[in-house]
Amino acid sequence: MCGAELKPLPDGVRRVAQVLRDKGHPHAPVMLDDAARTAQQAADALGIGLGQIAKSIIFKRKPDAAAVLVITSGDRRVDEKKVQALVCADGQKLGRADADFVKAATGFSIGGVSPVGHVVAPVTLIDRDLLRFDEIWAAAGHPHGVFRLHPDDLVHLTGAPVVDIAAQEVP
Repeated sequence: MCGAELKPLPDGVRRVAQVLRDKGHPHAPVMLDDAARTAQQAADALGIGLGQIAKSIIFKRKPDAAAVLVITSGDRRVDEKKVQALVCADGQKLGRADADFVKAATGFSIGGVSPVGHVVAPVTLIDRDLLRFDEIWAAAGHPHGVFRLHPDDLVHLTGAPVVDIAAQEVP
C-alpha cells in the first residue's frame, strides 16, 4: 500500500467508499500495490487465508437478464443449481455473465466487483460459509481495491439473505 493513498481513487472505489460511509461502515477501501483479480491474489496480498476473501460472482438470470450477485468464500465453489433454485422461477435458467454484461450491470470490471455500489441493484445472495470467519475482505470496485468487514456486515450493507450455495466438496 505504498504511495497508493496519494493517487486519486478510481471511480468504482469512490462509489464503494461512498456507500460504506453512508451505511456507517467503519472501514474504508484500501488500494493494494498489486492487482487482486482473483481470491488467491487478494489473500496473498493481504496475508490472510483464501477463505477470508469474499468473492463476488455475477450470473445472468434468463430471460429477464437480471444480474445475480453471489458472495461466497474464496475457498468455496458456487453450486449454480442451488443459486438457480433460489433466484429463478420454474423453467427459468441461470447463465454465466461475460465481461461486458458484468461491467454494464454492476459498473465494475471482473476482478473488482464489490458487494456494494452497483449501478443497478442486483439480486444478491450471501453464502453462509462466510460466517465461519471473524474478518473478511471484499473487492472495492477495482482490481487493486479491497475493504475489511465482518461477515454480518454483508447482510447490513446488501440486505441480502444468507443461504447455502456452496458446492459440496467431494472427499
